[in-house]
Amino acid sequence: MRIMRKTFVVMLLAAMTNCMAAETEDVSLNSDEIMATAEKVAGYFIRTNPDVGAESYVGGKTRNSRIWTRGVFYEGLLNMEREQHHEEWLKYSVDWGNFHDWYSCTDSQKRHADFQCCGQAYLQMYMMDPSQTKRMEHIKMRIDDMMATTQVNDWYWIDAIQMAMPIFAMLGTITGEKAYWERMNEMYVYTRNKHGGAKKGGGLPLFNETTGLWYRDYQFDPPYHDLKETDKDCYWSRGNGWVYMALARVMQFTPDDEAHRVEYENDFKAMSKALLDCQREDGSWNVSLAAPSNYGQDGSEGPEMTGTSLFVGGMAYGVRTGLLDSLTYMPAIRRGWQAMRHAVHDDTGFVGYLQGAGSKPEDGGVITYSSIPDFEDFGHGCWLWGAAEVHALAVMLEQTTGISELKADEILTDRHYYDMLGRRIYKPVHGGFYIYRGRKVVY
Repeated sequence: MRIMRKTFVVMLLAAMTNCMAAETEDVSLNSDEIMATAEKVAGYFIRTNPDVGAESYVGGKTRNSRIWTRGVFYEGLLNMEREQHHEEWLKYSVDWGNFHDWYSCTDSQKRHADFQCCGQAYLQMYMMDPSQTKRMEHIKMRIDDMMATTQVNDWYWIDAIQMAMPIFAMLGTITGEKAYWERMNEMYVYTRNKHGGAKKGGGLPLFNETTGLWYRDYQFDPPYHDLKETDKDCYWSRGNGWVYMALARVMQFTPDDEAHRVEYENDFKAMSKALLDCQREDGSWNVSLAAPSNYGQDGSEGPEMTGTSLFVGGMAYGVRTGLLDSLTYMPAIRRGWQAMRHAVHDDTGFVGYLQGAGSKPEDGGVITYSSIPDFEDFGHGCWLWGAAEVHALAVMLEQTTGISELKADEILTDRHYYDMLGRRIYKPVHGGFYIYRGRKVVY
């Protein structure tokens, strides 16, 4: 159950670049190749973690398998399942929910986003089969408990926006109750505008509107600077990836006319522009967005796939739904997908260059093609989520044909251009689709 723009013109927007300047084979998007690579990645994780209820032991601490790291994995897996049904994937997901009896978090954890994260997968599986009401009951009860109060300052670190914000969006869509969307916006705006400063809720923004990037939490607001390039602010890649992913998922699960949707669209566009400027030549992103020489801990090789996967997936979503200009973003998506694909070990499906758990560029251990992070689940989930969005875009490109590009000497505003419904257009805009001299063109 997805709510998104489906007008003919918007669907065509993404197709434009498939018919423009020639692509070389190694930078094209091929849906079959994307799915085949995703099958390797999903297969690797399922094969190496066959017991959906097995606890993890990291840093001397035992954690159950419904923690946020595993919740993110299932977000990614179910995003790929949306693209092409795999019985094994769905069974693996349902078995996990059944093992935990579709329980989200304890009373002591009920306001903490990390422990609510599993609810996103629960709700997605409920949407796939609404007769299974148990899948939504516990997480809905936890969110309703929060909404029974006036507190809106729970998301004091930006990771929390991803872990919990889409749950509110989903519940609004499932129930039709706008109160979920209203509370979601209040909490997002508080985090965005007031959670920075010398302490939690210090009254300064975590979102820098000038740069289009986010500080991870109040500890990383200026005067904190990047540890490698000390004249730069610190914008952690995956932290920004969490917000970018969350905005895409929120828009995926809210209608176009939701009262605050334009705010999310504007922030998404601002982030997109900023992220475009931070992309490496190899298509990936560093752990530190503003400091190109900061690769993380000594010995790290440069690329980092958790942030990269979320950025590529978000851009693919933006182009596919008409939020982002395809002329501008398709080259970055193609390069980004190639970086994602090259990070996958063809023999096993393991994804390299994954930063482990942490809160800043230097956390999570040495990042290399072969390094294994402390938690493999959320990194592979990030990769799968991004790959699913690239796959959806690739399918659209492959299915939409018949658009040609106007050459420079053909672009004349005094000629007759018409929209796809046959109405005369007096001021065509760059990147728009029109009928000109009986053919479909991009201006």
